[in-house]
Amino acid sequence: MNNTMNRRVAVACLLFSTPFSTVALGAPKEPPGRVVRLNLRTRVEAFKGSGAWQEVRFEQHLPVSRSAILICDMWNDHWCKGASRRVDVLATRMEPLLEQARAAGIQIIHAPSDVMDFYKDAPQRERMIALEKIEPPANLHLADPPLPIDDADGGCDTPDAFSKAWSREHPALKIAPDDVISDKGSEIYSFLKRRGIDTLLVMGVHANMCILNRTFAIKQMTNWGVRCILVRDLTDAMYDPHDRPFVSHEEGTELVIEHIEKYWAPSVLGGELSAALQASQ
Repeated sequence: MNNTMNRRVAVACLLFSTPFSTVALGAPKEPPGRVVRLNLRTRVEAFKGSGAWQEVRFEQHLPVSRSAILICDMWNDHWCKGASRRVDVLATRMEPLLEQARAAGIQIIHAPSDVMDFYKDAPQRERMIALEKIEPPANLHLADPPLPIDDADGGCDTPDAFSKAWSREHPALKIAPDDVISDKGSEIYSFLKRRGIDTLLVMGVHANMCILNRTFAIKQMTNWGVRCILVRDLTDAMYDPHDRPFVSHEEGTELVIEHIEKYWAPSVLGGELSAALQASQ
């Protein structure tokens, strides 16, 4: 076996010798301007059809000027009180990160569906309404495998009946002058294209519902060619442990996050994003 073949075998053994691999996907050229270096997590089925998925980490360099954070459906209240309590906690953890991202120059997009009337006179909303639209491209028609949890009954883990409890975004989340507000995918896509933004960092709720399925969220934006990254510890799932696969709420949420990593988008921890923003200064 020649030296070239030996090196190839050594690399292959290194990649698949452990279940958690860190892979350097080439040496990306340093883009101009301020750059955030993120350690992203994804999942790969190295041997197709085997059902054996491995966690893989890779470094991604994000130019600040081409990145945005999208806050999905972080409402002031929820019909499911268990969900509402978890959103309260998420909001207090999100806000310092959002302030840090703004200071670094990352665009913030607020997307609280169904409550646009509350913001109809806000300049951040008027800016989006007045925006000249850009027609999105044809969908990529990516595969959409079923979720690993059963949320058919709404996924509430507390004994509550459905009602529209929300009226605005969570008040713990500041809407700054340069932020924008929209719950329409076409508006947000047009805004991204006009600003030259190609990467969305998505946080909010709920990972198995709005985070995936809204017109501005991960599935649709990915199908339009926008690169999405889930901030995995700043999200939650609508999942009741009494439903399949009969695991804890936390485990159910993690299963949904892993599903997103397999089929839709890599993820990053909020703390890692914060550290990367700090290091980029």
